[in-house]
Amino acid sequence: MQRGPRRRTAPLSVPAERSVVARLPLLAASGKLTARFSASGSPVRPVLRLLPLPLCIALSLPAHADDDTPQNWALCPIGDAVPPFADAFRAPEGLNIAPAGQPRPTDIEGDMLSGTDANPVFQGNVTMRRDDQFMGADQLTFDKEKGRYAADGSIRYQAAGLRVRAAHAEGDQEAGTHSMQDLQYQLLSRRGNGRARSLDMVGEVGTLRETTYSTCPPEARHWELRASRIDIDTDKGMAVARGASLRVGKVPVLYMPWFMFPTDDRRRTGLLFPSISNSGRNGFDWKQPIYLNLAPDYDATLSPRWMSKRGALLGGQFRYLLENGKGTLDGVWMPNDELRDRSRGLAHFEGIQNLGSNWQARANLNWISDPRYYEDFSNSIDGLSQSIAYSEIGVYGRGRDWTAGVGADHWQLADYTLTDQVLPYDRLPRAFINWERGLGGGLLRGGVDAEAVRFHHPVYAAGSRLDLRPWIGMPLEGDAWFLRPTLAYRYTGYSLDRALGQTLGGDSPTRGQSIFSVDTGLFFDRDTRVKGKDYLQTIEPRLFYLNVPYADQDDMPVFDTQPLTFSWGQLFRENRYSGADRQADANQLTLALSTRMIRQSDGFERFSASFGQIRYFEASRVHLPNEPVTEKGGSAWVTDVNYAPTDRWTFGASYQRDPKFKRTDLASVRARYLLPDDGVFNLAYRYRRELLEQVDVSFLYPLNPSWSLVSRGYYSLRDGKVLEALAGVQWDSCCVALRLVARRYVHNRVGELSNALMFEIELKGLGSAGQDTRKALRRAILGYNRDDLYLVPPQTATGQSSPPDNANTIP
Repeated sequence: MQRGPRRRTAPLSVPAERSVVARLPLLAASGKLTARFSASGSPVRPVLRLLPLPLCIALSLPAHADDDTPQNWALCPIGDAVPPFADAFRAPEGLNIAPAGQPRPTDIEGDMLSGTDANPVFQGNVTMRRDDQFMGADQLTFDKEKGRYAADGSIRYQAAGLRVRAAHAEGDQEAGTHSMQDLQYQLLSRRGNGRARSLDMVGEVGTLRETTYSTCPPEARHWELRASRIDIDTDKGMAVARGASLRVGKVPVLYMPWFMFPTDDRRRTGLLFPSISNSGRNGFDWKQPIYLNLAPDYDATLSPRWMSKRGALLGGQFRYLLENGKGTLDGVWMPNDELRDRSRGLAHFEGIQNLGSNWQARANLNWISDPRYYEDFSNSIDGLSQSIAYSEIGVYGRGRDWTAGVGADHWQLADYTLTDQVLPYDRLPRAFINWERGLGGGLLRGGVDAEAVRFHHPVYAAGSRLDLRPWIGMPLEGDAWFLRPTLAYRYTGYSLDRALGQTLGGDSPTRGQSIFSVDTGLFFDRDTRVKGKDYLQTIEPRLFYLNVPYADQDDMPVFDTQPLTFSWGQLFRENRYSGADRQADANQLTLALSTRMIRQSDGFERFSASFGQIRYFEASRVHLPNEPVTEKGGSAWVTDVNYAPTDRWTFGASYQRDPKFKRTDLASVRARYLLPDDGVFNLAYRYRRELLEQVDVSFLYPLNPSWSLVSRGYYSLRDGKVLEALAGVQWDSCCVALRLVARRYVHNRVGELSNALMFEIELKGLGSAGQDTRKALRRAILGYNRDDLYLVPPQTATGQSSPPDNANTIP
C-alpha cells in the first residue's frame, strides 16, 4: 500500500448521548460505544499499512510452476488455520464526520470507552473497519498527541485474501511505523497458512521474523518453509529472505542462507529457480533459467544447462506481444553432445498476427540439427513415432461465404533409419480458395473449391498443380428427412519439371471428371422406458450414391496423395484419396444404419450402433502404384458399437470384415470402468490386418483415499514384445503427494528396451521435485485425470502427424 501524507489528528467524536468530559475517564454502563474518525485524522490509518502481511507467502511462489493438471485438495479437512471472524464485515455503526471529498473514514466500535479526550481507550469487542479491512481487539488505546496506537488481546485482522490473529499490535501514525507480534495467518484466495514471531513496518518496507508457510493444516505439517527473516519492500515489489529452509516432516531438506524473490506480478530480470535431477542417460543434470525483462511487450529466458554424461547446452525463449498478434521463439544449442559426439540443436517459432477483420498470418516453424534429435531428447514413445519435422507459414482469411489462404510448408527428416526419399513434397507455395453461397432464392447452393500448388522435393523432380472443383447442389430437408443431390466437375492440370515430364510422357497432363452424388436419410425416433427411466430411441437409415466416370490418370504424378484409411467416415466421401493427384472413379452405393438410446433426463447416450457397407457396381480402375484394385461387389462391413450398461461401465467395439475374402480387416474392442475415488480401469485390443495386433491394459486403483496403484501393460502380439510396461504406487495427502513408478519401454527405433525408475515428491501449492511422473501417467493411463477421457489425438488432413509437444525441449 502507498504511504499517505502526514495529517494532524482530529478530535474523537462520539454520539451526543454518550459524550464525555475532556480529560476525565468515563465508563459506559451498557450498550456499544462507537466513534468514526475522518480520513484526515484517523488514528486507525495503520490498518491500511498491514496489507503487506500476505507477502510472506511469496517465499513459496518461485517454486510454484503452472500445471495443466489441477491439484487435488480433496483430502484436506474442512476448516481454516485461522477461523473466520463473525464480526468482520458487520455493517458499521457511528457518525460519519469525514470532510467532503475525503476518502471513506474508519469506524471504531467497542463495548466500553474510557480514558481522556487525548488518550481514548476502547475496551471489549473493539473493532476497526475501513472499506474491506477489519481489525478486532480486546482493547485499543490511542495517543492523539503522539499519533500512536496500541491494541492488545485477541488481535484479529482481515482484508482481501488474508486473515490474521496476533497477540499485540501497535504503531506510530506520524512516523509510519507499525508492528504485530506472535501472529498466525490464513490465506483466503489460495491455500496456505503460517506463523511469524513479529512483523515490523517502516513506510513501504516490512520485516517478518521467524516466519513459516505451508499449505498443510497446522495439525499435520507434512512440509513447511521457514525463514529467520524476510525483508519486504512493497514499493519495489521485492523481498529478501535470510536463513530459509524447507522441511519435509521434521527433516530439513534444503537450506538457502540468502535469496531474493518478487512479491507481486511485476516482471523482473533475474535468476529463476534451478532444475536439478539425475538420470541414467544424462547423469547429474542442472538447469539454471535466467529471465530477462526486456520491455513491457517482449521478454526472454536463457536456460544454460549441464549434464555430466552429455555436456553443456544453452536453451532460450523469446516472447513478444503486439496489439494484434503474439509469438514465441524457442531454441536449443549443444556444441558437443557426448552421446552422439556432435553438435545438436533445435529451433521452433510459433506466432499469429491479425491483419484485419478477415485475415490472419500464422506460422509454425521447426528445425532440428539431425534425424536422431526427437529420439534422443524425448523420454516417451512419442519421440520414436515422430519421423518427420513439419513447418508451415501462411496468410489465411475467412468471410461469410468464403475461406482462402496462401502459405508454404516444409518437411525435415527426423528418423535416422530412413532417407530423404520418404519425405513428402514441400508445397512452396500453396494458394487455395473455397467459396459457396445460396442460389435461386435458397433452393440451390453452389460454390467453387480451387487450389494452386508448387511442389518441391530434395530428391525427386517436381512441378506445379492447379485443381478446380465448381459444384452445385440442392439441399432439401425436413424434420425427419434430408435429400442432398450434388453435381460437381473436377479439373486438375499440371506443369511438370522436364525430368518428371519425360518420365510420365508429358509436361502438362490434365484430368477432367464429373462427380455426382446423392446423400439422403431418415430420422425415426420414439419415447421408450427402460427400467423405470425415459429414453429417446432413434433409427437413422442413410443412403449415399456416388458416380464418377473413369479418367486415365497414369500420366499424372503423385505429389501429396495417399489412400485414406477405410472407416465409417469414408463411406460418405467423394474420393478415397487425400490430395488432388487422384480422383477415384466410382459407381457405388453406401447403405448405412445407425441407432441410439439417449437418456432424456440428461442426454446421456446409453447405447449406439452403426452398420454400413459400400456396394461397388463396377470395379474401380484408378489406383496408386502397388495399391490393390477395388473390385466389383461389396466393401468390408463397417460396424461400430458403444454400450454403457451403467454410468461407470462403458464398452465399445469396431469391426470390419471383408465378405469377399471372408477375413477380418480390423477389429478393436475396448472397455472402461470408472472406479470410486477417481479410479479407472481400461482394456483395449487392436488388430489391423498385416499391420498390428496389440493389447493394452491400464488402471489407476485406489486402495484407500491416500494410497493407489497405477499400472500399464502395452504388448504387441504380432511382434511378441513389450512396447511399454509400467507399475507404480502413489500416496496422496492434503498437501503432499509421492509417486514411485517403474517403467520398461522401447527407447529407440530398433526396438531396444530401457528401464527407468521415476520418483516424484509434490508439495502442493509449492512445487515438485524429481521426474514428472504425472505426465508419464497421463499419457499411459486414459482417465488418469478424468478430463482425459474425452481427449482425441489430433491428426492432420494428410494423416501425417506433426512434431510432439514435448519435442521442443530436452527432458
